Amino acid sequence: MITVLDQTKQYLKSRHYRYEKSYIRPLMTPESVYVFKFGREALNNRVIIRYSHTWTGRRKINEIDLRLHKQKHPRIFRTEKDLLEYLESRLPKREQEAQKEHEKQHQTDEENAK
Repeated sequence: MITVLDQTKQYLKSRHYRYEKSYIRPLMTPESVYVFKFGREALNNRVIIRYSHTWTGRRKINEIDLRLHKQKHPRIFRTEKDLLEYLESRLPKREQEAQKEHEKQHQTDEENAK
């Protein structure tokens, strides 16, 4: 497996997210694709890294697409640093929203049980 997004993996591990990696080599394009799914309970967030190799054999990341759960259009980044900045700004907000929704659902369940 390739070693891309090491900082992103460390960030997700520190926030207790699970992730799964897979590699795709498309037949019709010279780019390789690395798919990285992550989430707390379900792996419903996705990062797609399109990369190619230089003539010296180094990997060159062409594009990083991020699609968080329920987003209509992917966010496109050029570097992992940009991706991390976006995740650090968005994931805490999404966690708070999910926590509020969970508490609201729990209250509704308790009221229905009465």
